[in-house]
Amino acid sequence: MPITEILERNAREFGEDIALVELNPEVRETKRVTWREYELIEPSRTAPYRREISWRVFDEKANRFANLLRSRGIKRGQKVAVLLTNCLEWLPIYFGALKSGAVAVPLNFRYTAEEILYCLKLAEADVLVFGPEFIGRIEETAPDLPERLALIYCGAETCPSFAESYSEITANSSSAAPGVAITDDDDAAIYFSSGTTGFPKAILHAHRALVHACETERAHHGQTRDDIFLCIPPLYHTGAKMHWFGSFLVGGKAVLLKGTDPKSVIEAVSAEGCTIVWLLVPWAQDILLAIERGEIAVADYALSQWRLMHIGAQPVPQSLIHRWLGVFPNHKYDTNYGLSESTGPGCVHLGIGNVHKVGAIGVPGYGWETKIVAEDGVPVPEGDVGELCVRGPGVMLEYFRNPEATAESLKNGWLHTGDMARRDEDGFIFLVDRKKDVIISGGENIYPVQIENFLSRHPAVRDVAVIGIPDGRLGEISCAVIEAKPGTALTADEIELFCRELPRYKRPRRVIFAPVPRNATGKIEKPKLRHMYGVDELVAAQNES
Repeated sequence: MPITEILERNAREFGEDIALVELNPEVRETKRVTWREYELIEPSRTAPYRREISWRVFDEKANRFANLLRSRGIKRGQKVAVLLTNCLEWLPIYFGALKSGAVAVPLNFRYTAEEILYCLKLAEADVLVFGPEFIGRIEETAPDLPERLALIYCGAETCPSFAESYSEITANSSSAAPGVAITDDDDAAIYFSSGTTGFPKAILHAHRALVHACETERAHHGQTRDDIFLCIPPLYHTGAKMHWFGSFLVGGKAVLLKGTDPKSVIEAVSAEGCTIVWLLVPWAQDILLAIERGEIAVADYALSQWRLMHIGAQPVPQSLIHRWLGVFPNHKYDTNYGLSESTGPGCVHLGIGNVHKVGAIGVPGYGWETKIVAEDGVPVPEGDVGELCVRGPGVMLEYFRNPEATAESLKNGWLHTGDMARRDEDGFIFLVDRKKDVIISGGENIYPVQIENFLSRHPAVRDVAVIGIPDGRLGEISCAVIEAKPGTALTADEIELFCRELPRYKRPRRVIFAPVPRNATGKIEKPKLRHMYGVDELVAAQNES
């Protein structure tokens, strides 16, 4: 069953029930919208901006976009890219692309203009739907965009002259099902991950994998139609969408919250009656700190219905969960591990009821197998460290247009994750290190080579290496070790000013001026750097906390 049939079933069986709510605490004034809008509690200029959509309208909007794509000549297998922040339009556009037979291509809204262009070309996109936040970046790439690429603007503000208005061109499209026959084995979506150069690789998934993500999430967390899922992470992120898939499978409501302010999260849970919340480590820590400082009084909110808090995307400190359960003793808790290559989270999970194993990523997820292997591919003994491999219905088809990387990662159906792990005597898996040189800060992947290449442009920089160092809130932060050219004076303030061209999350949080060690072949000796600056000791201390 392709995933589009789940939406059609929900529209038939639960048509007038609310499917999605968009909640934006930062918007205080009414603005022009195309769908139903009203304020959260009472009409006032201080109430958060709120919109909602039923399952019937969700399906109709998806059909309108699908029929528009078909009328424009988009055929099975062609690519439709989505560059939007979370909004009510996001998921109908995504499902509209799928219903047309096209492949949906979500783009990270943090991408620079260069990265957007790279991904559009790599995925061979024929359509790009983008929001108002990205007008400048699209204009910057305009001279190099493929001529065939259709640009569709989705936003309440005036449509730029180089694009078409989503609301206008879909208004007259039919809301009937497009009638495109789709199978489980058809290509469905491309998500992006990093390659060895630091630029993203295009990960291709079939409809079968997306449906299995729905089933995995439902099996792990037992969603029912009475559950309400609070979705905070961006929808381009597999961790957000695939966790929502559990609610989607049973026709449960979801709330798309813009912003991560602790009070906004607690207010949304209370006002919307949310029962399931997926958080990143920094957000959970910020909520606890706000409660501990007295900025949030838990007793002032309706939170008794909140039954599950789960975390993924980065290592989870044991102390954080113990603190959380001290404040919310009735919460169930789960940790979820996954990759975009495994259709997001759930190929390994801690499992509700295994709080005594906090610190582990867990056991194989629903329908998944795992093994830990040495360099030669032979499984290692219990307790030994090796590379974690996973196999299941959610494994990617391939890295699109990259057969070499596909062959390196996919071997006999097993996905080699690049993560080093060990298994204890109870079968629980613990991550030890990452084989790939990636820093995970607040759930976002930071690729050191990109920052190193950028910093090397500075005229006073002789050499540079970027490593991750543990951080109590973000999990890791990036640290730049910079070797200045002889006779030059370079300060941390100058580096900070120079790095303002980078997105904020990619800017080094710490700068050390020191020689950069390289081996005989010219490669940076990052293990030596980590040892020199006490990263090993900090990791050990963090694991013990």
